[in-house]
Amino acid sequence: MRQSLWRGYCVTFRLFSNHRVYGCSLQPVGQNYWITALPTLLIWTTLFVLTDKMASMLMNSLRCCPPVNPAWAVQYATRSLSTSVQLHAQVQTKSKKTLAKPGVKNIVLVEGVRTPFLLSGTTGLLHKTSLPKDAVDYIIYGTVIQEVKTSNVAREASLGAGFSDKIPSHTVTMACISSNVAMTTGVGLITAGQCDTIVAGGVEFMSDVPIRHSRKMRKTMLALNRAKTLGQRLSLIGSIRMAHLTPELPAVAEFSTAETMGHSADRLAAAFGVTRLEQDEFALRSHTLAKQAQDAGLLSDVISFKVPGRDTVAKDNGIRPSSMEQLAKLKPAFIKPHGTVTAANSSFLTDGASAVLIMSEEKALAMGYKPKAYLRDFVFVSQDPKDQLLLGPAYGTPKVLARAGLTMDDIDVFEFHEAFAGQIMANLKALDSDWFAQTYMGRKVKVGAPAMEKFNLWGGSLSLGHPFGATGCRLVTTVAHRLLKEGGQYGLVAACAAGGQGHAMVIEAYPQ
Repeated sequence: MRQSLWRGYCVTFRLFSNHRVYGCSLQPVGQNYWITALPTLLIWTTLFVLTDKMASMLMNSLRCCPPVNPAWAVQYATRSLSTSVQLHAQVQTKSKKTLAKPGVKNIVLVEGVRTPFLLSGTTGLLHKTSLPKDAVDYIIYGTVIQEVKTSNVAREASLGAGFSDKIPSHTVTMACISSNVAMTTGVGLITAGQCDTIVAGGVEFMSDVPIRHSRKMRKTMLALNRAKTLGQRLSLIGSIRMAHLTPELPAVAEFSTAETMGHSADRLAAAFGVTRLEQDEFALRSHTLAKQAQDAGLLSDVISFKVPGRDTVAKDNGIRPSSMEQLAKLKPAFIKPHGTVTAANSSFLTDGASAVLIMSEEKALAMGYKPKAYLRDFVFVSQDPKDQLLLGPAYGTPKVLARAGLTMDDIDVFEFHEAFAGQIMANLKALDSDWFAQTYMGRKVKVGAPAMEKFNLWGGSLSLGHPFGATGCRLVTTVAHRLLKEGGQYGLVAACAAGGQGHAMVIEAYPQ
């Protein structure tokens, strides 16, 4: 387990620097060195053990799906979800209007990369595009769980990757759609004429989340720094009790509702009549399609990464095609004993980073790049965080289609964030419900559910993993690559996020 922690640490933070390690050091403060260090020394062993256990807990969800015969899994997933088309089937190119608007700059996606998503690419983007470091106007990164020492991770990433210190960088956060916000912020800067070249991305490091001392321990340590005499310091040290050494683990419940996302997903699935069988079938489908895509070399946005002193990490390591029999053995993870959400039909916590190069079309062509896609209309939505926490795609999809003047039939490629299989199925049912459209969307009719032969054909968050801050860029890059591979024109990205929020974006293939 200690090796796993070290492996995850190196993969993510080495992304930020070819030669720089951001760590922490204990510095003496005059004669107070031994007094200040003592509480840290007392709790270090406790923290290390608990961190070790937490990392083990984060990885358990992947061990519950032992590999079996993938051919049988493909057959079952194909039957159960009617994915009748083969993975490599070409979509017939349709003659459609472009979404370009007179007087509005075209924003293009030039390239996108990511590290392998691991149980637990700014530099990689430079290498893949041969981008001159002084050509970037702004760098924006998204993250969710922030480390105090690197609160502006975008700035540290840009400096570590060797960009000029004259390039502004800032970090954004919006739960699971943080890198979506990073990208759309970049789109806004280019549209406003402030910039021409943006690096946007996201990063999450779930193997080493910040763990705080208990409140009483924090108060004691602060008081030690203010103590004037040796007697005061000894008195404070003497007041420390074993209970004070218990750390505060990161909260997993929603702040506004005190409910975990998994518990909410279970209730949402029940509300829309999504059965355990449907959820397990969709989870199996995700892993099966991801394995096919990985074996076929379609996940070309993944860049190999050499962990110093360790092996080269070259692919996502969470893909586990299993069987319906194995999935059926798992017990409910949140609502017991009658819940339907399990470790296998939930996305797992993951380390990972992603980055995209966004430019104005004129700038990209002037620099000799061949763009992959246009970034067109997008929306952000919010709804009731209690009962509709995970319905972002159901709210965002109709709105972004209306903005773009498109229908579901116009979309050739769909990539939805798979937080939970039950969440995905509930959103698909909501999109296909006239009652939901009329009651909650103020629409006369439904927009309809995506055709499954267009939906998440290279796997999704259930199989690839979900590093909170990095998933958005993965979704957009996957749409661009699928449009190129399948000959489609329009793609749609949609995702939910904590707090009852969501995002949707329309992407248009660049003429080849």
